[in-house]
Amino acid sequence: MAAERLVVIGGDAAGMSAASQARRLKGPDEMSIVAFERGHFTSYSACGVPYWVGGDVEGPDALVARTPEEHRDHAIDLRMRTEVTGIDVAGQRVRALDRESGETYWTGFDKMVIATGARPVRPELPGMDAPGVHGVQTLDDGQALLETLERTTGRRAVVVGAGYIGVEMAEAMLKRGYEVTVLNRGARPMATLDPDMGRLVHEAMDGLGITTVNGASVTRILTGDDGRVSGVATDDATYPADVVVLGIGVEPETGLARAAGLPTGPNGGLLTDLTMRVRGHHNIWAGGDCVEVLDLVAGRTRHIALGTHANKHGQVIGSNVGGGYGTFPGVVGTAVSKVCDLEIGRTGLREKDAAAVGLRYVTATIESTGRAGYYPGARPMTVKMIAEYRTGRLLGVQIVGREGAAKRVDVAAVALTAGMTVEAMTALDLGYAPPFSPVWDPVLVAARKAVAVVRAAGSA
Repeated sequence: MAAERLVVIGGDAAGMSAASQARRLKGPDEMSIVAFERGHFTSYSACGVPYWVGGDVEGPDALVARTPEEHRDHAIDLRMRTEVTGIDVAGQRVRALDRESGETYWTGFDKMVIATGARPVRPELPGMDAPGVHGVQTLDDGQALLETLERTTGRRAVVVGAGYIGVEMAEAMLKRGYEVTVLNRGARPMATLDPDMGRLVHEAMDGLGITTVNGASVTRILTGDDGRVSGVATDDATYPADVVVLGIGVEPETGLARAAGLPTGPNGGLLTDLTMRVRGHHNIWAGGDCVEVLDLVAGRTRHIALGTHANKHGQVIGSNVGGGYGTFPGVVGTAVSKVCDLEIGRTGLREKDAAAVGLRYVTATIESTGRAGYYPGARPMTVKMIAEYRTGRLLGVQIVGREGAAKRVDVAAVALTAGMTVEAMTALDLGYAPPFSPVWDPVLVAARKAVAVVRAAGSA
């Protein structure tokens, strides 16, 4: 009996985790595995690109968890620089283009994994494709940006967008000695935070020497006589630039899947069941940045591009493809970031998220420190907590502060996953010693205040 064939589209976290897990469960005699990757790297940390560009970490090799050769040593037929250009669902085959030779060919499959990732949002504006304008999503993108920086003599950088990617790239360019301007379409940086917490980020960025312009809608990229980028125009002003970095965010790379008739959700990502099987297709799975996931707090699907999720998806998919069993129940929307020494953490719902799904809520915001106030190095920290009206169920937490701030959001992530109330949170037995926390941890101080607000709202 011939071995069944698994085809994997995409050679990063989700795709190669799925391929590797499937190989652990089934040997080459039972399952042949063919994986396609259009870039130069596999199994890498895209999240590390800003820190590579900023000079904090070595790259690109240090950001690669497993090379193509290592995957091939595990009997995975990994074809680099090969892009899948078409999926024939009914015929159970994919069309691939070898980018080096130009050869196009078809490969059949019994089972398929789609892990095509996400792509940087790149508005269709004049000049957007000019040399010197860079999106940052893959190691290839990071390499291209670094090559531009090596050739560029000017020291003016404009970052378009002030989400996680935008603020991280602003820090990277600042560390490389650039004069950095961040153009943000919204009213505050970090739209993943409520505006009052985003204001704290804006103030900190100003203090670091980053110029942040809010309410700035980019209308075109300006170019010089040589065709290279020379500036960025908005409705109100023009900002000189020797390099432009797009930090607007990413969107699911699902063009292939949509063309093949596979189902996508309201955010453009592929829709799967709990086993990560594409809905309505018994032999196709999908994972990573190209899928939508269930938000356990809001009860609806979201697109969240994170390597943590992608690796979990891959493990679940590989188990199911290989004859085992696994599920991915969903997420609570946890994310952390930093701008120089400012740390930012969030999990669960923002105020507008809660309102959008019909939840009534109350909020509590406190200021504390990451260590006992008398211990050297104690720095301020702001914690905002959102709880459901009357019930007190935790709905979300946002934290902005210095050392020790961001990872405190993990306590809230666990509480959200467990469906805890803010009152139950006040009894959590968290670690304490003056170098690490005040007697009352900032998260518990916020929970105590939230309890009081919930009670007051319920008696009103």
